[in-house]
Amino acid sequence: MIQALEHGNYYHIYNRGINSTTLFKEKENYEHFLKLFETHIDPIAETFAWCLMKNHFHFLIRVKEFSEINKEKIILPSQSFSNLFNAYTKAYNKRYIRHGALFERPFRRKQINFDTYLQNVIAYIHNNPVHHKICSHPVEYPWSSYISCLSEKPTKLKRKEVIEIFNDVDNFKNVHKEKGNYFTIENELGF
Repeated sequence: MIQALEHGNYYHIYNRGINSTTLFKEKENYEHFLKLFETHIDPIAETFAWCLMKNHFHFLIRVKEFSEINKEKIILPSQSFSNLFNAYTKAYNKRYIRHGALFERPFRRKQINFDTYLQNVIAYIHNNPVHHKICSHPVEYPWSSYISCLSEKPTKLKRKEVIEIFNDVDNFKNVHKEKGNYFTIENELGF
């Protein structure tokens, strides 16, 4: 049974292209997906971490409490994600002259309950490109929230809260240097 996205809860949202197809072929694809994420997901959720890989993605979000959401346009959180994926699929299909589904369905989600697991999932998401041997450290990968967590630039990412989860910036950096047991997380995700 598919877990409903409940208000006030944290979730690791992840998915991949159908048949592991490429989701992001060029820089503009990544940028467009993030712009659509802002349009569809920012109104209903806070984002703590994200990473876009060539054929899959990861987000750590907290679905806002009902009282935190603009009441003019009430959409279920799962519908907001569906709208994101549909909008991106339409644009992608038009650009690359293709048709049909782009993402596996249903999109996957895992509720995050514990502070230590929250920290582990953030490090897992940021280290995804390292785990897949695309780079040697998350700072080298441009399509994740790792650099935003350390930056002073304005962001909608819950940067301050992320650093607090790790106690401070130094511990954030140290935890991301450690070789985590990512196979355990991936096995739990069924990814």
